[in-house]
Amino acid sequence: MAAALNSAAELHAEARRAFVLRYVQPGLAGLIDGSVSTLAPIFAAAFATGHNGATFLVGLAASVGAGISMGFTEALSDDGAVTGRGDPWLRGLVCGAMTTLGGLGHTLPYAIPDTLPAGWPNPFVLATSLAILVVIVELAVIAAIRTRFMATPFWRAALQVMLGGALVLVVGMLIGSA
Repeated sequence: MAAALNSAAELHAEARRAFVLRYVQPGLAGLIDGSVSTLAPIFAAAFATGHNGATFLVGLAASVGAGISMGFTEALSDDGAVTGRGDPWLRGLVCGAMTTLGGLGHTLPYAIPDTLPAGWPNPFVLATSLAILVVIVELAVIAAIRTRFMATPFWRAALQVMLGGALVLVVGMLIGSA
């Protein structure tokens, strides 16, 4: 009976490991890349133009382009035969989709029109404030996923992703304001 329980526990541990290698890790890499790497171009466009429409287009291009790039990178980096990480095209699809999603999160607030009815806040300030709030939520979700699946303490994971995100955000704002 003890041997059967040990065997079941080992099978469960192996299934969890395979799930993390095939889906969680590529998805997490994509989400981190999409959430962080698109900050600089999006906020540079925002501060350079001061217009939501132009910023939205830059964010859309950066998010979709990064998704395609990361998807192919994941798919072509490892065929899974040596590492056991599973089907490369499925991993690439997961990574690419999560990269695109990570960039679109803080792009969508810039879909707010450049002109709003009287009494509404400044559309650019509103979109930028919402985008920053979305970035904070994205980075907290990344930290939570790292805690849940990668056994990283939440505060360490949060500090790491917040530091990286803040550095890239400041770079985008500074370049866009130049």
